[in-house]
Amino acid sequence: MNIRQVFAANPEGLLTIFYTAGYPQLDSTVTVARHLEAAGVKLIEIGMPFSDPLADGVAIQHSSEVALRHGMNLDIMFKQVAEITRTTGLTVVLMGYLNQLLTVGAENFLQACRQAGVSGLIIPDLPMDSYAAEYQELFHRYEMAISFLITPRTGEKRIRLADQLSSGFLYLVADNSITGREEGHFSNNQIAYFQRIKEMKLSSPTLIGFGITTADQYFLTKKYANGAIIGSKFIRKLSTTGAVSRQAIAGFIESVTRN
Repeated sequence: MNIRQVFAANPEGLLTIFYTAGYPQLDSTVTVARHLEAAGVKLIEIGMPFSDPLADGVAIQHSSEVALRHGMNLDIMFKQVAEITRTTGLTVVLMGYLNQLLTVGAENFLQACRQAGVSGLIIPDLPMDSYAAEYQELFHRYEMAISFLITPRTGEKRIRLADQLSSGFLYLVADNSITGREEGHFSNNQIAYFQRIKEMKLSSPTLIGFGITTADQYFLTKKYANGAIIGSKFIRKLSTTGAVSRQAIAGFIESVTRN
C-alpha cells in the first residue's frame, strides 16, 4: 500500500516506528522490519545514516555513526529496503538529508527508491520552495511521496503550503528542539499547538513526532492527529543486548500501544 492507503486502512491511528538502517548491526535492517510487522506495525520510517544529522538527537546521531562505521551506504541500504518491501507488507518511508540525494543525483536517487519499493521520503533540510520549483515534477514522475515537517513556530501560511505539497503525510514536530527528549508528557502549549493544527482541517494525514516515549502520549496523539512516530526511544531499545529479537520488539510495541 502507498502512504495514503495505509492511513485510509487504519482510521483508528498509526504507530510509526523510526530506526536507522544498519543499526545496531549492518544486517539488522531487514530483521527489525520483519519483527515490527509481526508486532502489528504498518508504516516504518528508515533513517539513512548521515555524517551530519542536524535534526537528530544523541541516540539517532549515535546510531548513524555506528551504521556508517559498520560500512552502511546507500547501495547496501537500498538492497535491504528492497528485501523488506519484497518480503513484507510494510510501507516504507526513508528519512535523510538533501545532500544524500545530490551526491548521487536526485533522479538517480528517486529511481533507486522506486526500484526498492520505497513509498515516500522525508527530507528535513529540503525547503518547500525549492521542492516546488526544482523537484516536485521529478517526485511525481517516480510516484514518490514527500512529507514535510511543521513545528509549533510555523505560521499558518507555511502550514498550508506544507499541507498542499505533502503527498505523504504532514509531520507535526512536537517540540522546537532536536529529537530524543524524554519528557514523558505533553505540555499545555504542545496540546494547544496540536489542537490548532486539527482545527485547520488540513487535507493531509498528520503524524506527531519528536519526544514521544509513553503509551499515554501515543494515545493522546490519536486525539489530535492520525498517530505518532517514535524513533529515539526505539533506537535506545535496539542498543540493548538482545533487543533485535522478535520478542523484545513485540514487547516494545506492546508497551506503547496497550491502553
